Amino acid sequence: MRKILIIGATGQIGSELSAKMRELYGRENVVASTVKNAETENLQVEEPFEFFDIRDKKRLAEVCDQYRIDHIINMAALLSATGEKNPMLAWDINVNGFLNVLEVAKEKGIKQVLTPSSIAAFGPETPRVNTPQETVLRPTTMYGVTKVTGELLGNYYVKKFGVDVRGLRYPGIISYKTLPGGGTTDYAVAIYYDAIRYKKYTCFVREDTKLPMMYMPDCLKATVDLFEADFSKLKHHADFNLAGMSFTAGELAAEIKKHIPDFQIEYKPDFRQAIADSWPQSIDDSAAREEWGWKPSYNLATMTEDMLTQLEKKLK
Repeated sequence: MRKILIIGATGQIGSELSAKMRELYGRENVVASTVKNAETENLQVEEPFEFFDIRDKKRLAEVCDQYRIDHIINMAALLSATGEKNPMLAWDINVNGFLNVLEVAKEKGIKQVLTPSSIAAFGPETPRVNTPQETVLRPTTMYGVTKVTGELLGNYYVKKFGVDVRGLRYPGIISYKTLPGGGTTDYAVAIYYDAIRYKKYTCFVREDTKLPMMYMPDCLKATVDLFEADFSKLKHHADFNLAGMSFTAGELAAEIKKHIPDFQIEYKPDFRQAIADSWPQSIDDSAAREEWGWKPSYNLATMTEDMLTQLEKKLK
């Protein structure tokens, strides 16, 4: 049976992924972890759980030894908008922390490392429509720079040291269970909450801003599918393009209005608009489809219906 360590297990994706992996592989076989700080100090956790900083390689190695870990999923990261406010911290966590994971995996013979990349790895010189798997990677944010670096490091460790490193370029992730954590696509989650609570929303990107998005159930499915994929069939490793759906902020608002007719939206772009404008509008994920059978289940209509239904229950 696999022994899995999930680092960054209290974030938007990490919290739901931890529950999913425990459901699939047994609670006792999945060790969740996060850094101890003011936000997590009084966190109610389900064991097995460890508090440590990904930048502390010695402690990471100790946890791997303690639980006989043979698979690591690294979800620890400082996201795009937050990373722009503190770029050196973003580099330290996203690159130096991930390098610790790779080194521990190499030294201890960890069977697999899975870590997400992001559409933030792309930049304004990247083709924005149907963005290819192999393309220009010149991001304009520190978050994007760290994700390109992580992809290169992951692929290097596969070729140089034989470590099984896998990664997905996540689009914006939308969930009703967990709030986003400082990303440029946060509006696509906040809009649902405000639509139910206030029947209005002020959007920080333009109405015509189109970005790739994915509903959390598809995000979890993609992550598990890649986690389970046969390594011998993978031609790519740390940098799989991943797509679910693409829509503009205006199209999202229009879909919500079908369910909440008096919903109103106002557009007041801020600094995150420039970040969004540097990212793709749609993604070519044919490599993921061909190499490990990826296929999304949700589109804008089915996601919106489920989001509003679930949030109505949650916010009562």
